[in-house]
Amino acid sequence: MWIVVRVVHLLVNLMLMRKGLIPIIIGMLALIGGCELGPGEGGRSAITGKVFMEEYNSAGSLIKDYYIADERVYIIYDDGDTYHDEFRTSFDGSYRFEFLRKGNYRIFAYSECLGCPGSTEPSIIEISIDKNGEEIVAEDIVIKKWN
Repeated sequence: MWIVVRVVHLLVNLMLMRKGLIPIIIGMLALIGGCELGPGEGGRSAITGKVFMEEYNSAGSLIKDYYIADERVYIIYDDGDTYHDEFRTSFDGSYRFEFLRKGNYRIFAYSECLGCPGSTEPSIIEISIDKNGEEIVAEDIVIKKWN
């Protein structure tokens, strides 16, 4: 916002110096006002959800499941390749990414994966924020652990 104020201040000074610049200045202001920001921080929307853990024994049988505390959750803005922010889940497995703008997001946590490179794989959910001020409750991110 401060940059818009600075540009307007500069343009007003130019107008006072040269009245012929008025059409150019009006055009520049129209361009500034017409910019639409993409996904990311700086908005009024939020995404909340929970991470659900499934633990399996060596035979592949589910032995227990629960919402997991202190698990890292990551968010990617739009169709990027690297995460932009991370959050650790609360005692009840919940997370919250706040101050987001309209756009598409991917949220993920890492799950153990037997036979995968590095023995992990991301468990990803995709979310779209369609309007400012939205409070999105995401589906559970399900991750697995092998004992």
